[in-house]
Amino acid sequence: MRFWNVGVLMGGCSSEREISLTSGHAVVEGLRAAGYRTTPVILDHESVTGRLDGMDAAFVALHGGYGENGGVQADLDALRIPYTGSGAAASRMAMCKIATKRRLLEAGIPTAEFEVLPRGADRTHLPLPVVVKPPRDGSSVGISRVIAPADFPAALAEARNHDAAGEVLVETYLPGREWTVGIVGEEAFPVIEIRPPDGWYDFKAKYTRGVSQYIFPEGPAIDALTKTCRDLALAAFRVVGCRGMGRVDFRVLPDGRPFVLEINTIPGFTPTSLLPKAAARAGIDFPQLCDRILSLARCDPGGGR
Repeated sequence: MRFWNVGVLMGGCSSEREISLTSGHAVVEGLRAAGYRTTPVILDHESVTGRLDGMDAAFVALHGGYGENGGVQADLDALRIPYTGSGAAASRMAMCKIATKRRLLEAGIPTAEFEVLPRGADRTHLPLPVVVKPPRDGSSVGISRVIAPADFPAALAEARNHDAAGEVLVETYLPGREWTVGIVGEEAFPVIEIRPPDGWYDFKAKYTRGVSQYIFPEGPAIDALTKTCRDLALAAFRVVGCRGMGRVDFRVLPDGRPFVLEINTIPGFTPTSLLPKAAARAGIDFPQLCDRILSLARCDPGGGR
């Protein structure tokens, strides 16, 4: 289906608001270059009621919170407005790292060993080093790598600052390489390897231009491994029920074993974002990428919350 008048949803109330605004404005320009009439829809609260009148589709560029937890998807379903990305149920699952990891394990897809600490729990059974993170946030917000026992309480407090239920996800830290695979439709784009300056891809390394290096691992010695990761990315995407677009993050151990870390249902469209980089490597420029994602927009009337 060809859409003509598209609302680009951005902003929102999550910790990723500013990133979303950058992504959203980039998408507006990309869609305009692709020939669409676009309207920036900057949200300041968790509702799209009355904001998409006269528009025939929504491009969701809301990161975190309402944009990725199934909220906006359920509202768009109720309004019968086609939208980009995954539906409400898959969005809810992918936003919850705990639910995602459990689904991955059920499907036999490798992921890091983990433990869930409820509110008040202050110790883990996993040996250090570990990664401590809020289970329902993104963009490396609230995430810490803990090497020394003395650093564990501060990491717990930081993660709990970003989770209303006070839960914390603790994962075994996997040494090795940081890889990611972007997906649009049924196509897994070329693998990107992320090389942060100190080996830790935190918020600063992710969003500060020039801080991290991004390369495309290629060559006879590694092509089989990149294919494995692309296949695993598609498998993870499917078992969680995702559609349209996304990005699957990996750690690859020194012995070559890949582990899925998480699935991002609304990947970034900022100047440092990875999905546009991977698409460009596949020969798809930014307006073409936005056009392709929009062409997959749909809704699930009656899907609800």
